[in-house]
Amino acid sequence: MGEPARKIDTIDVRPDFVQADADALNQRFEGVDTSTMLKTLFDERRLGEVAVVSSFGTESAVLLHLVAAVDPTIPVTFVDTLKMFPETLAYRDTLVRQLGIKNSNVVEPEAAVLAEKDSNGLRWSYDPDGCCEIRKVEPLARAKAGLNSWISGRKAFQSVTRNNIPRFEIDDGRLKINPLGDWIKDDLEAYFAEHDLPRHPLEAEGYLSVGCAPCTSKVLPGEDPRAGRWRGWDKSECGIHEDVTPLPDADDNGANDPIF
Repeated sequence: MGEPARKIDTIDVRPDFVQADADALNQRFEGVDTSTMLKTLFDERRLGEVAVVSSFGTESAVLLHLVAAVDPTIPVTFVDTLKMFPETLAYRDTLVRQLGIKNSNVVEPEAAVLAEKDSNGLRWSYDPDGCCEIRKVEPLARAKAGLNSWISGRKAFQSVTRNNIPRFEIDDGRLKINPLGDWIKDDLEAYFAEHDLPRHPLEAEGYLSVGCAPCTSKVLPGEDPRAGRWRGWDKSECGIHEDVTPLPDADDNGANDPIF
């Protein structure tokens, strides 16, 4: 009797999740309330290593409260671009404390990258895409490297660029969960009131969407809620949720430095 055929050793390089998984989850949880959906997902433990990514912006308290109420040990990651409003940093500390978040993490841009590509700290003023890439996108990519899935606070009503956000989608082989994708502003306001959640201190001043301080301005009556982000630029996303096309690196001779 001959030797059995040797099984060829292989490395499984398939992504953790594929589009069929997202489609099945969207179908399964259609019409299910957000809190029940999150509880079911966490109880079933099919998400693998999962974390919430939060900007601790004007609407962030809702998602953080929903998650913490189900499982306060779920990690929450904040990307500190080192260009944040001090009010945002204080608000982060307030929410972590009040909501009982047990695992709050902060990721920052690499000092060596900033020294090489933004030594004067002004890249935001002439290349906002490039600035977002080194200060937000790359740090978050490091934070997500060990994750199988992640939870986002995106909502369709925030901007025309965010229409038709599904609850589940695939992001580079990871499952991306948008629990508030179909929530409207009234839903958020009602949740804030019901649970007496603290508001971002800048919201009362007219900042309806808060990002980095240099690239965030007040929103005027009737404007899109994200109109205050990168005002004057043909840009509406930092690159975490939608691709951006960074300009080539500027020379270090100062030729592209802004004029004030």
